[in-house]
Amino acid sequence: MIFMKLFLTFFKIGLFTFGGGYAMLPLIQEEVLANGWLENEELINFIAVSESTPGPFAINIATYIGNTLGSQHGVLLGIFGAFCATLGVVLPSFTIILIVARFFEKFKDNKIVSGCMTGLKPAVVGLIGTAILSMAQTVFFHNGFSLANIITTEFFVLLGIFLLMLFLTLKAKLHPIIIIASSAALGIASGYILEII
Repeated sequence: MIFMKLFLTFFKIGLFTFGGGYAMLPLIQEEVLANGWLENEELINFIAVSESTPGPFAINIATYIGNTLGSQHGVLLGIFGAFCATLGVVLPSFTIILIVARFFEKFKDNKIVSGCMTGLKPAVVGLIGTAILSMAQTVFFHNGFSLANIITTEFFVLLGIFLLMLFLTLKAKLHPIIIIASSAALGIASGYILEII
């Protein structure tokens, strides 16, 4: 049944992901696409919505995917699907953090625990990097990587928005909410302009 599969899939994602929501992206992508729940473009849209709405990214994406799949069987089942996926992604972290909080003081100076954390940090950065490259490929080269796809107005508009937001984030130190709102406004404006052209 889809609801049990949603719960178990997101439970596995929650259990085997270290480093927070962004580190989950490769595993979420792999599981969602392997199960045929969404197309890659739909998933990227879900990621954008999940990132731009309040709350933790992992919970948002699980809730959206659960609701989408459940809604195929009815509105109330959409809510139940969202509940199953969200519970699945939250339960491992909740359980593990309770255990860690209970025993952290005892093991924080343990060489094995310290070594484990040292090894996990670069792996998490690698997972986040993989997710970024995969998303960039879908956003900038959704029709494949070729010269014909690079020399388009759409590509340069997307690249311009990306570079502007990167500059505003790194140099102007604008708040992420302003960055998200600005990029959405620029995306809407560019869509209208590209339609006219």
